[in-house]
Amino acid sequence: MRTTLAWSDKVPDRNGVKVVVQDIAFHPDGSQIVAAIGSRVMIYDAVNGTLLHSLKGHKDTVYTVDFAHDGKRFASGGADNVVIIWTDKAEGILKYTHNESIQKVAYNPQSQCLASCTASDFGLWSPEQKSVAKHKVVSKILCANWSLDGEYLALGLFNGQILIRDKQGGEKVTIERSAPVWTIAWSPSRDEQMDILAVGCWDRTLSFYQFNGTQYGKDRKLQFDPCCVSYFNKGKYLLVSGSNRKASLYTKEGIFLSDICDTGAWVWAVKARPKTNTIAVGCDDGTISAYHLVFGTVHGIFQERYSYRENMTDVIVQHLMTEQVGLVSKVRIKTRDFVKKIAVYRDRLAVQLSDRIIIYELSNESSYDMHYRVRERIQKDLPCSLLVVTSLHFILCQQRKLQQYNFSGKKEREWILESPIRYITVTGGAKGKEGLLVGLKDGSVLQLFIDNPFPIPLIKQSNAIVCLDISVNREKLAVVDDTNTCLITKELLYEEKGANSVAWNTEFDDMLCFAGQNQLKIKTGNFPVHAQRMQGFVVGFTGSKVFCLHALAVQAMDVPQSAPLYRYVEQKEFTLAYRVACLGVTESDWRLLAWEALKHMNFDIARKGFIRVRDIRYIELVNTVEATRKGQLSVAPDVDKKNKTMLQAEILAYQGKFHLAAKLLSDCDEAPKAIQLFSDLRMWDEAKKYAAASKSIDVKQLVQDQAKWAEDVHDWRAATEMYLASGNVLKAVQLMGARGWFNDLMDVVQKQDCDAKVLATCAEFLLQAGKFKQCRDVYLKIGDFDSLMKMHIACQDWEEAVRLAQKHKDKIKNVADVYVPYAEWLTTQDRYEDALAAYTSAKRPDQCIKLLEQLIASAVFETRFKDASYYHWRLCDEMLSTIQATSPEGVTEAEKVKIEQALAHEASADVYYAYSLIFAYTDEPFTTLLPETLFHTSRFLLNTLGKHMAPPPGVSL
Repeated sequence: MRTTLAWSDKVPDRNGVKVVVQDIAFHPDGSQIVAAIGSRVMIYDAVNGTLLHSLKGHKDTVYTVDFAHDGKRFASGGADNVVIIWTDKAEGILKYTHNESIQKVAYNPQSQCLASCTASDFGLWSPEQKSVAKHKVVSKILCANWSLDGEYLALGLFNGQILIRDKQGGEKVTIERSAPVWTIAWSPSRDEQMDILAVGCWDRTLSFYQFNGTQYGKDRKLQFDPCCVSYFNKGKYLLVSGSNRKASLYTKEGIFLSDICDTGAWVWAVKARPKTNTIAVGCDDGTISAYHLVFGTVHGIFQERYSYRENMTDVIVQHLMTEQVGLVSKVRIKTRDFVKKIAVYRDRLAVQLSDRIIIYELSNESSYDMHYRVRERIQKDLPCSLLVVTSLHFILCQQRKLQQYNFSGKKEREWILESPIRYITVTGGAKGKEGLLVGLKDGSVLQLFIDNPFPIPLIKQSNAIVCLDISVNREKLAVVDDTNTCLITKELLYEEKGANSVAWNTEFDDMLCFAGQNQLKIKTGNFPVHAQRMQGFVVGFTGSKVFCLHALAVQAMDVPQSAPLYRYVEQKEFTLAYRVACLGVTESDWRLLAWEALKHMNFDIARKGFIRVRDIRYIELVNTVEATRKGQLSVAPDVDKKNKTMLQAEILAYQGKFHLAAKLLSDCDEAPKAIQLFSDLRMWDEAKKYAAASKSIDVKQLVQDQAKWAEDVHDWRAATEMYLASGNVLKAVQLMGARGWFNDLMDVVQKQDCDAKVLATCAEFLLQAGKFKQCRDVYLKIGDFDSLMKMHIACQDWEEAVRLAQKHKDKIKNVADVYVPYAEWLTTQDRYEDALAAYTSAKRPDQCIKLLEQLIASAVFETRFKDASYYHWRLCDEMLSTIQATSPEGVTEAEKVKIEQALAHEASADVYYAYSLIFAYTDEPFTTLLPETLFHTSRFLLNTLGKHMAPPPGVSL
């Protein structure tokens, strides 16, 4: 922490009377400061110390002043027993008196209520009251302060009591101290769970109390009598001044941190300017001064561990990577002392306090462990400007001197360099043999090893070193000088203006980042710089994370690694591209790397890439392509080139780059494979383009394949059109008929002239659909009278069928196909004579005989004996018509049997005819026959049946 004097004013003595600055108060907005100096109230500009007003309202010494919370009024009180209320324009608007001198005035932070305190009482006044409410006390009031919420007023008494009253003056708590309570202050911190009252007593103690009177912590011994205690920086710190002639900074727990100023006179008042790091000091010699406090950054970093000071006494160690894995990322170490320097290295942490150095170590060797324990305490006050720690030593830097100590506090080695040291960092190494990089003001960069007394010069720049880092393999050095220029060297490799810090990637040797001008820039190899917005300094670079320091906070910023990955892939540096990808890229980037490596036959990188994305299918592809490639290495160079190109085409096809794959296949004179590729993908238009360009490929076959695919996906219309286009009309007709597209069928019939099979298929579908007229036209067109006749038969259009059979009997294969079903139909219509004629036309005597036998049986059963006689005669005639012999000698045994059967039927015909006359005479009511005729008929029957044959069925003698 540094202190700078902003302004100072010493009020001269008046008329030989010593002038003392008794009290000061800031306007709530920090623009003005009012001071009780001698018998006057003086108002200063808080920024530059210009005296704005010197108010003469009091007749004696002014002891106290205070501003209202809204800044519109302030009050003053003094030895003249008068309280004056002033406006912010320095105009007095009201005054009231007490019986004794006014020791303290205090405005309520939430209202316009003013407390005025004397040796015997205190008064409470507000604009709403007509009079001042006064309350007696047992001892002189020395100080007063309201709580942050304005509910309670704390009073410090000369007898050592601390009274806590409510805002109406009612007593709440009394705290006993052994000495006068000269100064008190309520903590303004809103982070505390309770109200804390800081108390400064003239027994040289600083103590703290809770609202209920319980002491908070223990008394803090002082080496002086405190005259003023006030809080600073929202309650994080305490300002304490007094008889030691100093204003000092303490923690809120009362731990001494640092002296702010040494005035040479008692300091009666010290107050902080609101919302700034400026404080005002009022002294016994009449001097009022303003000081600006500069809190330096005390921190240390090594790789992913960052430590920094908080609240001047606490050390925070932050693991910058554990947030990614859900572990504890921060740990707080409370030293209860002023932390001057911090250094961190691997599992070591060094903290320099006001009079000692403490070495901490991790409790275990886990890289994510955040539990630190004390290893050593070195009870020495060792002033230094820089501190670094290694595994077994710590090193102090003082201007041009480096001193090495072990953890026992023994100095082991000292280096005295030629120029002041500006930057130092530990580069790592074996325990007890670590290396250091040191940057000097004269531009030199040295390397030191803690077991070697001799520095090793690395480079010499023309400007002072501000920041430096060495690459992970110790081959390249990055330096930032005081002209904000970043240089990459041993020999100058690269230069960049406007940089304030630089860091090499700890996992990739050829990558670094540098910050400056609100930008973070990433440099990889010889590729162009990648820039993005960032404020602050870069303090580390690991993998894809850059650690940025801004306003005492270090954050891990993800930086994209896609750009260098693409660059390395373009240059076919797949090993380096893989190393970049391992730093952290997206899944799509891993796939790109794997595909490009596979395309260029780098199977190892391709396999690793697909393993990263857990794509088993493509890992198998890599193995397959690798095995294929190994089997091709023994062939001739020209053949090997073709094989390699074909493998690349296959890889492109797997990658989905089908057009590129087809082009490669075509270039290798493998157009059929390109066509097969597009055919398998159902990309028919592309396949046709390659087929048209190739003389050996049948485009019609390709169209048929497309039609089959359309049929598989049930795109019947497209399939039909493509079958027609490819010349497979029969398949198209079958699809049309199956889908019932008869208009399309008729279009085919009208266009198709020669293929009878296609037309016959059309006719079949038309016939099935009952489109007889169209079907008849098709059959006539192709001359298929058999099918036409079958259609008429199926429709029972017998006249047309018979007419067709008679007209085109020479074109019909089997006339019986017409007459037999026609005869059967006639039989169902009781047209037996026509049926017999049809059977005769069909040349089916067997069917005639069968029908006649059925008719005979039916006639006999129905006693139609004359019909039975006729059918027997017809049956005899049919049997005789089947005899093929032309002479008695040519008659076969079978024909002889038929002749005998025919003669028997002839005899039966005679018998049934004769019997029909007798039966009619006996059963009918009258007859036209003469008795003589009946007599001779009876004689015929008796003579015939008795001698020659048995009576046939139905004939009774």
